[in-house]
Order: sequence, then structure tokens, then C-alpha cells
Amino acid sequence: MRTRTLIATACALALGACTGMDSGTGGETRSASAASPSVGADGGTPYASTYQRYPGRPTALVGATVFDGAGNRFDNATVLLRDGEVVEVGTGLSTDGYDVIDGTGKFVTPGVIDIHSHLGDYPTPSVQAHSDGNEATSPTTPEVWAEHSVWPQDPGFSRALANGGVTALQILPGSANLTGGRSVTLKNVASRTVQGMKFPGAPYGMKMACGENPKRVYGSRGRMPSTRMGNFAVNRQMWLDARAYAAGDRSKRDLAKETLAGVLDGDILIHNHCYRADEMALVMDMAKEMGYKVTAFHHAVESYKIADLLRENDVCSAIWADWYGFKMESYDGIRENAALLWKSGACVVIHSDDENGIQRLNQEAAKAQAAGRRMGLDIPDADVVGWFTLNAAKAMGIDKMTGSLEPGKMADVVLWNGDPLSVYSRPEKVWIDGALLYDALDRSRRPVSDFELGQPGAGDVK
Repeated sequence: MRTRTLIATACALALGACTGMDSGTGGETRSASAASPSVGADGGTPYASTYQRYPGRPTALVGATVFDGAGNRFDNATVLLRDGEVVEVGTGLSTDGYDVIDGTGKFVTPGVIDIHSHLGDYPTPSVQAHSDGNEATSPTTPEVWAEHSVWPQDPGFSRALANGGVTALQILPGSANLTGGRSVTLKNVASRTVQGMKFPGAPYGMKMACGENPKRVYGSRGRMPSTRMGNFAVNRQMWLDARAYAAGDRSKRDLAKETLAGVLDGDILIHNHCYRADEMALVMDMAKEMGYKVTAFHHAVESYKIADLLRENDVCSAIWADWYGFKMESYDGIRENAALLWKSGACVVIHSDDENGIQRLNQEAAKAQAAGRRMGLDIPDADVVGWFTLNAAKAMGIDKMTGSLEPGKMADVVLWNGDPLSVYSRPEKVWIDGALLYDALDRSRRPVSDFELGQPGAGDVK
């Protein structure tokens, strides 16, 4: 049996082999220490991002069909990547000085972004010892931070990269509590620490929940809340206390109220688990009463009933394509939810909430598109790609940095071997900040977590 020292050494070698490389078609291997400094790394804050992009090479993807995430399609186009950024997208571009990759018959999109994930907090293997997503000891726990539970060795991260083209994701606390705590946005890169994965410059989110989950968890313990009216009463009192703290002397630190004050200041974004349309409408009213804004409702199976209100309040709906009926508040979910939101001009995001679903967000979006087509709504493919790229970035507050293939944005890019909205297509290559971190045609560019080293089939794509 290997000693821990040997395993640790192998881990370092594996991470270097898989991610510390040039991103050309045959470049030399470099150590992670050669990575360029992070862009916009958070300095002077607790648990700041230490992310450093891996080194890449100037790369030109030529001849592919390109969906830029912002609603545009380019045929037989060229995408230029250099110094970690998108340089240009178009036709007839010069590729002098670039490593050229033939994309004929293939497709290019921005990196896939999952706005609702629990990877790392509920990692694989799914055992009780790994269950770290719900601090279900009080109905309001804004003081906890999801990142302090994230296990960077979760094999789900590499599966999401290889099978789903996921380059960024938001890790949220669970929904047992009315207020579950802060979320964290990660770059989907191999790292020994969660700080090494933290997306530089991304704002924090705060997870809230309404409906069945909090009232069931605490009502079963004979505690408040046990009803929906109890949910709102507890929430409103929490916000009243937070407003008093925010308006007063903040020198005496209170971790819970610091997070809530950050929401009231507009620095922390609210992501609210909510299924029923009537409750979403009430939450938006409570937000106006207390002086905060809901960024996105998650799961939101009844969003189609209030699509106009969501549009008017600039609130995104992070939804599944077709999950419904698994509990009472999800009973009225319909497959046409996304299509009806799109028709109304509201923001649509396709999310996973699942370690397997995160590997096929593109297919889930295609299913939602097909449901719209069956009801007579012809939703352009270029718009649908935005549901798992730019719209997710917008709701996470990172759309100025990623989510679309626009000059100056991070070169988070997927080359698909076919139409990304086809069940038969999969990622062939994935770049994060211009570094080639996954290549289906090169086994040395398939990240393997420390946890999987030495196990049969480690590195194989499932």
C-alpha cells in the first residue's frame, strides 16, 4: 500500500500534469508556480481568493459554429484567445501568432456556468460524513459560509468539467433554513484549497428559502416556523434586526448581521429557493419593505405564472427543464416554464442542484427549448445557450468578467464535438482563463482529484 507521502507526491504530479500546462496542441509542461498572477483577486478580505490562472498559449479556434452566449450565432467563425482573455470573434480574422485548432463541423460556446450547485458541500461519495451543506440548528444562519464546507477533492468537479463543460459554479448552502448562509462562486479548477478555486472579484450570494423545507424542518421539532406565515414572520424580524445593525455602530462584530448588512448595502446577492408563484410575489414585496433585492429565485417551478412580475423586478428564474411533482409545492411545475418566461422577456437560467445534472445543463436547456417548440414558440439556439452561460453569470454578478465570448472577458470556452443542444454532443476541449484544462483526446489533460488517485479507473470519463 502506498504511504501518505507517496500519495501526496502523486497528487502534486497529477495536478501539474492535468492543469499546469500550456494550452496549445502540444506545448511543454509547466509547473503551477509558473501561472500568471490572478486578475482582480480579492485582497484584504477574510478567506480571500488565491486563484491564479494556469498558463495558456495564444489559441485560435477556426471554422466552428460559435454561440457567443449573448444571443449571437457566427457560422464558420474564428475565436481568438490570448493572455487569458477573449481577443475577438468573427470571420476572416488573422491567426498569425496563434496555435490553430480546426473547429470544422464543431461548435464553440462560453464555458457552462451552474448557478445552483452543492458540489464540495455534499460531495461524492454521498455519505453522512460528507453532509456539510445544511447548518440545520436554527431557522436563520446567515453567519455560515458555504466555502468553509467545500471539499476541493470532490470528484464531481472534474466530472462537471469533462462531461458538462462547466467552468464556473456557485456553491450554495442547503434549504433547511430560511436563511442558509453565504454562497461562494468557484472557478472549476483543481486546487488544494477552496481559496485557490474562488472566482476573483465575484460577489458573495446569500441563500434563502421559503415554503415547505423550513417549516417542515423546524415544525417537526416543535419550533417556529411551522407554517408559511411563520416563515415570513421570522424573516421579517431578522431583517428588522439587520437594519438596526446596519444603521448603527458596526464596530462590535456580529457575523450573522454582517452578512445581512452586506445584503442591505447591495454587496451580497440574494438567491432564494422558492417554488410557488404566490410566495415569490410575497418575497419580492418583503424585499421592497426591507430594502434589499432578490437576484434570482431558484427551482421556481411556478415562475411562468408571474413572468411579468419577475421581468418588471429584474429577477432571474433558475429552474430545471422538467422536474416537478416530487413534493406538493412542485406539483404545478410544467415543462414549458422556461419557454413562457422567455416569451415574456424574463431572465431564464437552467440550473442543476444535482451532481449528475450539472454534467448536462446543455441538454436540460435543449429539453426546455423543445417544450417551447411543442407549444409553438421557436426559441433560437443562440438564446438557449445564454440560459446556461451569460444569464447565469448575470444572476451571479460576474457577467462583466465571463459568460459570453466578448473581447476582454475571461477566455472560459468550450469546444463541443457537435451541436451543444444535442444529446449526442459532449465537450471535446475546455479552456478556463485561456488554459486548456480538459481535452477528451489527450488523457494527460483530464484532471483527477487526490481522493481518486490509485483507484481503478481514475481519470476515465464516466
